Amino acid sequence: MELTSKQRAQLKGLANGIETILIVGKEGIGENLVKQANDALEARELIKGKVLENALMTPQEVAEQLAPLTRSTVVQTIGTKFVLYRPSHRKDKKDKIVLVEDKKKKAR
Repeated sequence: MELTSKQRAQLKGLANGIETILIVGKEGIGENLVKQANDALEARELIKGKVLENALMTPQEVAEQLAPLTRSTVVQTIGTKFVLYRPSHRKDKKDKIVLVEDKKKKAR
């Protein structure tokens, strides 16, 4: 899923208020981390992760490798943190994130 700059900005704003729930250490990206990320994305749609200093990967590398494994999109990486987004497919989810639409694309 490709995000527009307005959608990315919207998600960055929403990410400011959420807690970091994924921690990546020296083990890197394993099965448990991918499962944890998938579960969190399904429940929340937007998650924030942190890469510890003893990890062998940068936050950018972690986000870029974790995104395809979880079918999510990298919203941003800043410092030791990264943010991932994946829209929920559950119809019963009450607090779904509604992304702003790009008006330029609609006018064409």
